Amino acid sequence: MAATPSTMLPLGTRAPDFTLADAVSGRTVDRGSFADRPLLVMFLCNHCPFVKHTRAQLAALAREYQAKGVAVVAISSNDAQQYPADGPDLMQAEAREAGYTFPYLFDESQQVAKAYHAACTPDFFLFDAHHKLVYRGQLDDSRPKNDKPVTGRDLRAALDAVLAGTPAPAEQLPSIGCNIKWKPGNAPDYAR
Repeated sequence: MAATPSTMLPLGTRAPDFTLADAVSGRTVDRGSFADRPLLVMFLCNHCPFVKHTRAQLAALAREYQAKGVAVVAISSNDAQQYPADGPDLMQAEAREAGYTFPYLFDESQQVAKAYHAACTPDFFLFDAHHKLVYRGQLDDSRPKNDKPVTGRDLRAALDAVLAGTPAPAEQLPSIGCNIKWKPGNAPDYAR
């Protein structure tokens, strides 16, 4: 199981726009529909062992913070031709099975992943109500096979800070996961 770290997009970066189809509802979802709300963008996929390891916590965390006013979306950008388990039909099944209450969007062109400099699954980007990046990094320090509990501690601390109007923790460690499965010839420079 290869481990790829997130790129650590510079803090203060404005959330890149996206308009993508939700694999669960079939509706189109765009970043603008979450105006004036904190926004958590998660890059996930179905088959990654790192995502499978955290998915129950991701579902619980999303439910908790959506109830507090945070907008949450997940995006799968993997090449579904090469990795059919990560395509829209199975994304819908995964969202239901995992109990995801957030839109699970399919980035077929992979342009949204490139705009966010997403590198791995899971990869987390938390934006304040003005959609300026305040946190990017790990959910917590649990990894498959390291015997640490999945708590969401790091991301929860950042979410709590955003909701309280205080700065996110200064120490932000990269997320670690499976690399985004780029289409042949489509990998961005930062992923090479």
